[in-house]
Amino acid sequence: MVSTNEEGGGGISTLDRELEELLNKAHLEEGDHERFSHYVQKDKILQSALNGKPVIALCGKVWLPGRDPQKFPICPTCKEIYEKLKK
Repeated sequence: MVSTNEEGGGGISTLDRELEELLNKAHLEEGDHERFSHYVQKDKILQSALNGKPVIALCGKVWLPGRDPQKFPICPTCKEIYEKLKK
């Protein structure tokens, strides 16, 4: 996991703020989210379940999770981004 870097202006805190801004502006797209399982922070999925707000995957997909992700292939874009973040 990427550590927070307050002084350098980067890190996970900046990513969270940018994703939140995107979520506020984004339009939900129908259909595509049913084709793949996407990477989203676990705490964001729990928050979504509690407050009903959509989540944003690493690939930028915005949707309300509600299906079993193990029944679908992993989004190739999410997987590529995740692999880069691990390094």
